[in-house]
Amino acid sequence: MENPQHSLPALFKQLGLADDPVSIDQFIASHSPLKPELHLADAFFWTKSQAQFLRDEILEDADWAEVVDQLNVMLRKGRVG
Repeated sequence: MENPQHSLPALFKQLGLADDPVSIDQFIASHSPLKPELHLADAFFWTKSQAQFLRDEILEDADWAEVVDQLNVMLRKGRVG
């Protein structure tokens, strides 16, 4: 069985956030860099349901885990360029 491939814009849409490239870039810029010891789902800016979704996807290595990891890396590095 093949795992579905999800995109970063699709993740933002799933989280109820604006999913256009400019909004994603602004989100990353305004919420990064995250402290190394902070788990992504524990960041202050998520709602309870967003945090639970992120936590569940990573813990269960579910369909969205790869793109959640991508978001995690982006929020650790901050905006590039």
